[in-house]
Amino acid sequence: MSERKYFGTDGVRGRVGDFPITPDFAVKLGWAAGTVLSASGNTRVLVGKDTRLSGYMLESALEAGLLSAGVSVEFLGPMPTPAVAYLTRNFRAAAGVVISASHNPFYDNGIKFFSDQGSKLADAVEAEIERLLDEPIRCVPSERMGRASRIHDAAGRYIEFCKSVFPGDLSLKGLKIVVDCAHGATYHIAPDVLRELGADVWEIGCEPNGININEKCGATHLNALQDKVREVNADLGFALDGDGDRIMLVTASGRIVDGDDIVFILARAAQQDGLLQGGVVGTLMSNFALEKYFAERRIPFVRAKVGDRYVMEELVKRDWRLGGENSGHIINRQYHSTGDGIIAGLQVLTAMQRAGKPLDQLLQGFDKYPQALVNVRFQPGGDPLVADNVQAVVAEVERALGKNGRVLLRKSGTEPLIRVMVEGADAKKVKRFAEEIASEVEAAS
Repeated sequence: MSERKYFGTDGVRGRVGDFPITPDFAVKLGWAAGTVLSASGNTRVLVGKDTRLSGYMLESALEAGLLSAGVSVEFLGPMPTPAVAYLTRNFRAAAGVVISASHNPFYDNGIKFFSDQGSKLADAVEAEIERLLDEPIRCVPSERMGRASRIHDAAGRYIEFCKSVFPGDLSLKGLKIVVDCAHGATYHIAPDVLRELGADVWEIGCEPNGININEKCGATHLNALQDKVREVNADLGFALDGDGDRIMLVTASGRIVDGDDIVFILARAAQQDGLLQGGVVGTLMSNFALEKYFAERRIPFVRAKVGDRYVMEELVKRDWRLGGENSGHIINRQYHSTGDGIIAGLQVLTAMQRAGKPLDQLLQGFDKYPQALVNVRFQPGGDPLVADNVQAVVAEVERALGKNGRVLLRKSGTEPLIRVMVEGADAKKVKRFAEEIASEVEAAS
């Protein structure tokens, strides 16, 4: 596909009020997407959102655009992104729409789409939507316009789906779990899933007010969860992001368990149970220790570009099941068509219960290489990665690391950031190298 004009790696995203996250663009996007996605004759589209205050505005604007394309809209209310994917399949809808900016602050928002199979849209479909965005809106005749309604039992349906992936012969009875929902879309889902499976649950980040989503909580801010786990002497903690497609865990001792750790746990458990089906997909950011561990156990491992859509593409191409990102996007095609934080957490709990071991012990034997990641903001339109000073310092660091480390610079697919990652055996050197490179990137920005 040619360069996307509006779509990033995860839909359209930006600061609310700045193009393209404006009401007029949302109307146009609803019309264009509705026209393309209903071409098969299925005119049913589900719309969910996270808890951002701006979701009301974008929801109404999208509704107008979709209805003008002859699409009937069914609103789900606040609902995790993976829930919208599941319900789109469950209700046999033509597509699902999520209004969310995931882990971003409340003043950002975004719009992303799922196909009728609950997967991210194909590049060709996004390209056709983008083509229509440059054309004037052409409403269908009045008698063909869509209708709007609401699905009132969406949360209950999704809770039951999540519970269904946890083995019926197991229970969470006796486990103390703290769950941090980032004041986001899982606030009325995740705690109930865990309670109904028998766990004793403490909630934090479950009081959304429209502007506190991801604010010093959730999968990107783990201090509050670590403190609460220690305070109540919990067995572990769940930290979800604003739209629920990412998860990080905290062990009873306070250790942070990221996406690489989770992939390690799930791959080892699946191999032991004979359920791995091929190999594992990581990303360019996956820790080298993961690759080394899998190689020693003859588990095939490949790296995709950063972004859960690319992990999924590799899984589908190879007909494998398990993949993930160190940021906490975990995909298991045995259960779902997209990354799902709650389901990934339930899989880890399954591994714990089957092994009869606490989370800390499940991580024994997996020692990650030290990584340093520095984000550098840059002006859109510029490309500091090609600057001579940046390339020179990268070459210098790579020579210093040799075969015992690596450097990765990449642009974020969702924000105007350059992500500088250095990985190696010596944590102090890794941190210093990352800061040196980030300084040169900033100078070239």
